[in-house]
Amino acid sequence: MSENLNGNARDNGAPVCIDARRVYDSCGDKDCLSDLPVYLSSASQTLIDNAVNVRIRNAEVANVMLDIEPVPFNRGFYSIDITYFFGVTLDVFSSPNTAPQQVEGLCVSDKKVILYGSEGNVRVFSSDLSVDDYDTQNTPARSLPTANVQVAKPIALAVTVKEKQSCCRKLNHKIPNAILQRIGGNIAENGERTVLATLGVFSIVQLLRNVQMLIPSYDFCVPEKQCQSSTDSPCEMFSRLDFPTDEFFPPNAVDSAPDGGGCGCGCSEE
Repeated sequence: MSENLNGNARDNGAPVCIDARRVYDSCGDKDCLSDLPVYLSSASQTLIDNAVNVRIRNAEVANVMLDIEPVPFNRGFYSIDITYFFGVTLDVFSSPNTAPQQVEGLCVSDKKVILYGSEGNVRVFSSDLSVDDYDTQNTPARSLPTANVQVAKPIALAVTVKEKQSCCRKLNHKIPNAILQRIGGNIAENGERTVLATLGVFSIVQLLRNVQMLIPSYDFCVPEKQCQSSTDSPCEMFSRLDFPTDEFFPPNAVDSAPDGGGCGCGCSEE
């Protein structure tokens, strides 16, 4: 072990022990979620009932709720129940040849995944620093692994409007109030029509555990660049920007192809 110029010790490749999250198992999925009921507020439901056309403009992930439980008779495997809450934006046309009104709605979808998360028989106790007070003791963590879900921005594929049937599915999920505020805090109970959305979703599900790992250490991540504060006037800052030529003259398909063209996979046609 040696010291750097600041007198701090560094390990020069010697192994050190760190506490980090290790991914024990993961899976990626591409789901086409078709005919998801769109839950609307009372005011939005009235617009839908009187609309001549409805289109889907945008979709995003509002929240994801996870529940993890061990799989019986399969040691080390866990069932992950995933509930997606999607916010969708609809364009509602009240009459032909008029500008649409935008309406916010909610979609809910469930998914179940089984992954390997290894076994653990310990309970983890930790505390958070409290200034001028006793350190707060966190709730002891169970020996379950941690589930992690990564979701890309959903692709709004289609939307259909149907006459509501008496046997239509009702909302079977508890939607958090923070999400309900996106549509005004309530869901319309009555209405003549039902909006069904189709979304494309890419996701990665992981099971992680905190483990102690031995890794080589070379040095601390000491910044090598000095922070520079800018006191320039806005015009001086603007003068240093390059002219955005590509914004005025978009490149051709041949110019934007990888490796100057070819079959699109890094090789040229013969």
